[in-house]
Amino acid sequence: MTATNAKGRILVMDDEDLICRMLFHALSTSGYKVFLSKHGGEAIELFELAKKSGRPFDALIVDLKIKNGMDGNETMQRLLDIDPEVKAIVSSADLFHPAMLDHRNHGFKGVLPKPYSIKQLQTMLHKLIHEQ
Repeated sequence: MTATNAKGRILVMDDEDLICRMLFHALSTSGYKVFLSKHGGEAIELFELAKKSGRPFDALIVDLKIKNGMDGNETMQRLLDIDPEVKAIVSSADLFHPAMLDHRNHGFKGVLPKPYSIKQLQTMLHKLIHEQ
C-alpha cells in the first residue's frame, strides 16, 4: 500500500497528546481524513455527528486506558449500541487486558498492541476498511 492510495475517515481515541499527534500526521500523510478524541464521551459525540451527517467513520482506533474519561472498553460497548457494525481496532500496552486477549468478544475487529509501527497500523486499517 502506498501513501497515496489510503482513503477513509478515521477516528482516533487516545488521551496521550504525543500519540494523537503522531497518528494524525502518519495517517493524514497516508491519505486518511483523521479526527481525534481524548476520551470516550468525545469519541461517541464525534461518531454520532459523523453518522448523522451521512459521512460515518470508516474505522476507529481506540486506546483502552484513558486517564480522565470513559475508557476504550466502555466506549466500544456504547458505540456498538449506536452501530453494531462499527469497525474499531483496540490498542493498548496492557497485553493482558481481556479486550486485548479476546478483542472480537469485546466488539473490536482488530487488535494492535503498543508499541506498533505505522506500517502495522496502515496494514490493519487497509484490511479493516477494504477487505472485511
